[in-house]
Amino acid sequence: MFLLGSCLCGALGVSAASSWRDPAAHTVMFVEAEKGVRLEVLDWGGTGRPILLLTGLGDTAHVYDDFAPKLAKQFHVLGITRRGFGASTGGTGLNYSSDRLGDDVIAVIHSLRLARPILAGHSIAGEELSSVGARHPDAVSGLVYLDAAWSYAFDNGEMTPLATYLQLQKSSPRPTFSEADFSSFETWRNADSIGSGVRVPLQEYHQEGEVDASGRVHQRDTGAIADAIFAGTRKYTDLHLPILALIAYPQTFGAVAAGKEQDAAGAQREWQLHKRSDAMVFEKHITTAHVVRMRANHSIYISNESAVLREIQLFADSLH
Repeated sequence: MFLLGSCLCGALGVSAASSWRDPAAHTVMFVEAEKGVRLEVLDWGGTGRPILLLTGLGDTAHVYDDFAPKLAKQFHVLGITRRGFGASTGGTGLNYSSDRLGDDVIAVIHSLRLARPILAGHSIAGEELSSVGARHPDAVSGLVYLDAAWSYAFDNGEMTPLATYLQLQKSSPRPTFSEADFSSFETWRNADSIGSGVRVPLQEYHQEGEVDASGRVHQRDTGAIADAIFAGTRKYTDLHLPILALIAYPQTFGAVAAGKEQDAAGAQREWQLHKRSDAMVFEKHITTAHVVRMRANHSIYISNESAVLREIQLFADSLH
């Protein structure tokens, strides 16, 4: 599992599309963010204040197919699949800078005429939240960082550099997939849940995998797009609108590769120290932020679903 999202990557193959139908309770639409770039937007329905969900790196909006319907009991819930992934327009020739990705979010808000939605995002989506919050604060009513308050979301020089977390992740590798793990989307999902520590909706695997002529599942490599997103991050410090930051601290982890347990234990201890420090920096310097720490997986909206739903509702109730 990526530090900043899921290990899933790719787009739905033709064979998969012909043999499987998405059972999720959402409607699908497309919004043109700029000429030649269409973004997939899911709408799970609901009434009341709109809330727009952004995903971790490598994920599509379908990753919220279990979480969003529960959120829709209190809100009108929508989600965006980031450019470069899933059914949204991709390719390495696109602009993946954080402000361009933030502009994509603004394009969706304007196109769908959403009235100052709450913007909630997981992991790498923290950069889009901060881009929108810093440059277009009047477009949203508040920001919710779902374990997304990393240095790409706020950096006054005191946050841990992203490169440090990436290096620690390499020291705590996940179990590798076997050939049998790719015999179906279900077996892939089961194997992935061991390494990630959470169970992602099956729909997400169908969105981010493809099937060959023999019926075997494959992952598509979107590493170049991930690299472009990392390269396009910038520092944000000017955040003054209402913020809820849910921090996975202490963070729980999935299984590690056999023989790497001792190395992983050391890396994870250092990881926890950095997470603790970064949460304190975020809380100290963003005076409008309400920071909530909870023992959780990085995919906090899955591992701690009930608590996250409750905190979002309380946050929404506090907004004007």
